[in-house]
Amino acid sequence: MLAAVTGAFSYSGAAITRDLRAAGHQVRTLTGHPRRAPDDTSIDVRPLDFARPAGLESDLRDVHTLYNTYWVRFGRGGVTHELAVQHSKVLFDAAARAGVRRVVHVSITHADRESRYPYFRGKAEVEEHLKRTGVSYKILRPAILFGDSPNGTTGVLLNNIAYLLRRFPVFAVGGKGDYRIRPIHIDDLASLAVTDDTENMTVDAVGPQSLPFRDLVTAIKRAVGSRSAVISVPGPVIPLLAGTLGLALRDVLLTADEYRAMAAGLADSPASAAGQTRVTDWITAHADTLGRHYANELSRHFSDLTQSA
Repeated sequence: MLAAVTGAFSYSGAAITRDLRAAGHQVRTLTGHPRRAPDDTSIDVRPLDFARPAGLESDLRDVHTLYNTYWVRFGRGGVTHELAVQHSKVLFDAAARAGVRRVVHVSITHADRESRYPYFRGKAEVEEHLKRTGVSYKILRPAILFGDSPNGTTGVLLNNIAYLLRRFPVFAVGGKGDYRIRPIHIDDLASLAVTDDTENMTVDAVGPQSLPFRDLVTAIKRAVGSRSAVISVPGPVIPLLAGTLGLALRDVLLTADEYRAMAAGLADSPASAAGQTRVTDWITAHADTLGRHYANELSRHFSDLTQSA
């Protein structure tokens, strides 16, 4: 069976691609980063060119299932969440015209058309459009991803918390840090994505642990042997600190909306666990390597105009 993955060389896309190939499927990727393809890859590489809907339709013919990880984490330059919504609609419409039988789409917990946050509003609009195409769908809603991807990258949030804890004497947490997060391991997300099912479904793709953000930071601090003091600061200070550190690191460390959404509980879910890997167990097992190197989001994703989850 032929499967198409947007961003097969990206973080979550690489994990999904690995599992598809292990199950014996042929994989075609639609990617905005074709230069990431290894010279010896057996994956069929096609451009993810939203300006050519007919080309997308042609590239999706004979595809049974489309696995979509395309999105933008934050706006930069001409790349916005609103543009990502339009691009996603173009992709899903092309899939419907091409006769794709099923779409597995990576969304976000608490996607909501009424959300104050463009990320969550946009994800909800994309979900609704996918449903209107009439193509069978599975929507996976993770909050935060962690773990090592087959392409050699690691999840940004946990790694960069560890990086800062290893190098700075103080780590600031907004308020009490009692807002909870429910991360899922990248392998668990991939397993959910490739599971052979046919019903239309929307699943909160969350792991077995919901823990306060401050407890997550403390667990990472303990694992990596950091002596950094974890202190509480007023919530509005966090985006300012993140912006200053981002300038030093030549990256976007954390946006104001990302912090506010997390502090509002949008990285948590009351749903049953859809993954098996406990984040604190993973942190302990990877203490030697976690945070040794900084994971730069700009260099990962903004060399081109598209990015994947």
